[in-house]
Amino acid sequence: MENNETTNLSNDTQPLESYMETRIKIQPLQDITDKIKDAISDIIVGQHETIELLLAALLADGHVLIEGVPGVAKTLMAKTLSKLIDADFSRIQFTPDLMPSDVIGTALFNPQEVKFTFKEGPVFSNIVLIDEINRAPAKTQAALFEVMEERQITVDGKTHLLEPPFIVLATQNPVEHEGTYRLPEAQLDRFLFKINVGYPTLTEETRILSEHHAQKGKLLLQNLQAVISKKQLDDCRKLVQQVHVEAKLIEFIAGLTVSTRSDRSLYLGASPRASLALLDASKAIAVLRGRDFVTPEDIQYVAPAVLRHRIALTPEREMEGATTDDVIAELIRKIEVPR
Repeated sequence: MENNETTNLSNDTQPLESYMETRIKIQPLQDITDKIKDAISDIIVGQHETIELLLAALLADGHVLIEGVPGVAKTLMAKTLSKLIDADFSRIQFTPDLMPSDVIGTALFNPQEVKFTFKEGPVFSNIVLIDEINRAPAKTQAALFEVMEERQITVDGKTHLLEPPFIVLATQNPVEHEGTYRLPEAQLDRFLFKINVGYPTLTEETRILSEHHAQKGKLLLQNLQAVISKKQLDDCRKLVQQVHVEAKLIEFIAGLTVSTRSDRSLYLGASPRASLALLDASKAIAVLRGRDFVTPEDIQYVAPAVLRHRIALTPEREMEGATTDDVIAELIRKIEVPR
């Protein structure tokens, strides 16, 4: 990807005149993301917000937890995205009997060399789809802590680095809890987004039936071709990091995160990792919407997906029927929006 006119924005608080001189070229990136978005939309009916957030996570180098009832195309969405990137893909079905070594790999004895050699597990890939992540016990979920945060695996005292890009797309069912294990807060915090996938509308469901009857989706999925290479994705991510963010928007992000720690509706607030996630996600959304600068609306848009899994309601608010999204909306209304 050509990036001759791109200059590193090392200071987010630079004067407007300086910013105007360092405008970045986002058109090549937009062309690629539009192709990805169009290809996914041909197979996935509706779910436009989910698709946009998935692309934002891809550009922001973040993991995604996709939650929804069975049958709303969570797995299909992840598989479709993986096919559009020229990178390695692996799928892990989490079950109660899954062991950590089944995910990260294990040391095997090699009789020919008379030593143990490390056999990589399925997590050694670029795009990893974890189906029903809450089906595995705590010891298996804990195996993901290091790899999701540091992009490396340590086994028997030896560290194995993963080749970039590395993104985990995990799914879970919010209504069936028998035989499941609640994800620990430390793991939830490692996901950039938690995306809630709802039911389609009547119009969308009618289109799903029509396309299934014509077998259109199956044919399109079989014929999908990658539209972006690993090198291009890396270039896109570097470009996103250069998106301009004014100092008052940095304060807005910090104020939003800090407000979660003192709100009476919450017994668990968001950590500084949430602030970093808000910043990176808002940059990615700005680029997807054709801008090289972040607006308050970008931050407000990504806030629910960034914060909903990082905060916890008090029992009193839960009994009132409130949700974390309700509290996030209240917090956004309370904080003065910079203009």
